[in-house]
Amino acid sequence: MTELPPRKPTSEMQYGEDAGSSFNAWDPKVLKKIDELVALATPVGAKTDNADLVQGIVVTALKAQYSELDRGDVKILNRALRELRYGFRIFKPYRRRRKVTIFGSARTKPREPEYKMTVAFSREMARQGYMVITGAGPGIMQAGNEGAGKNNSFGINIRLPYEQHPNEFISKGTMFIDCRFFFTRKLMFLKETSAVALFPGGFGTFDEGMEVLTLVQTGKADPMPIVMLQRPGDSFWDDWRKYIAKHLLKTGRISAEDMDIFKVTDSVEDAAAEIVRFYSNYHSLRYVQEMLVLRLRRVPSEDLLERIRRDFRDICVAGSTFRVVGAFPEESDHRDLPRIAFVFNRFSFGRLRQLINVLNDVGPA
Repeated sequence: MTELPPRKPTSEMQYGEDAGSSFNAWDPKVLKKIDELVALATPVGAKTDNADLVQGIVVTALKAQYSELDRGDVKILNRALRELRYGFRIFKPYRRRRKVTIFGSARTKPREPEYKMTVAFSREMARQGYMVITGAGPGIMQAGNEGAGKNNSFGINIRLPYEQHPNEFISKGTMFIDCRFFFTRKLMFLKETSAVALFPGGFGTFDEGMEVLTLVQTGKADPMPIVMLQRPGDSFWDDWRKYIAKHLLKTGRISAEDMDIFKVTDSVEDAAAEIVRFYSNYHSLRYVQEMLVLRLRRVPSEDLLERIRRDFRDICVAGSTFRVVGAFPEESDHRDLPRIAFVFNRFSFGRLRQLINVLNDVGPA
């Protein structure tokens, strides 16, 4: 059994403490038993130390028991945690490979142009080194797995009374995840991906598309390329974009720069190029205290940096500006990459996407 150091509860772990509760989850006697239990589950020589967070999960489970929640509510908690843990374990070995999530109609037939476009698109993304994530079912999902091949395909299935059965091109093995809840499935779709491709579909496709747009627009998901593909001569996404421009942009419900968060195209080549280009210089981001740090493959030239300072000063908090920096002590990954950092207003995420486009437009400094 691995010995664990004593843990102090954090404010985050104490979230949801019941006022006046006679059960104190942070009683030293309770914590000692939890620590012993967590230590039993910790591999000898473990490379990660998540004991404090696991302790918090156990405490939450105990509170569910103490609160006498309805059995159905506890079933949701239990099943959601199991699905997420299992899914994260499946994705863990592939975290360093970029992935594209594909959404579209489950009712699309293999003879239809959209199916063939999806096969071609996913095949091209696999050629570019990307893996593909689909919902594991028929239609566009099947086409995505077919084009990428089993070795480059994840399938996150949802249990439905109709339509949804795992397709023949996704292995029900190491890259297959079965979900009961849409919300756990959607979380994995977006948490694990570097890009999203939307093909024509129904309610589900629009639901998934609007969610990813909302998460990127509000900063709840990192900036990523979002491409919407339609067959040549069709206006499926063009009509949607016109609706958005008329009823959301024109009325001030979104900003002009929000229209740059996504791209509508009828070309597989253009869609793939949009995704690959997005990561041509930009690599990733993270917040370090109040600073937003953009990790890059190439340092911007001094001229470009001055242009950025002039053209994007509106997204900086007053008194802040853009500067080239090295890795911060708080950053444990990608420390070899150059960076620019600034105090972001945490609102203008459409403008942030435009900034990334500018950084990607230039060649080596």
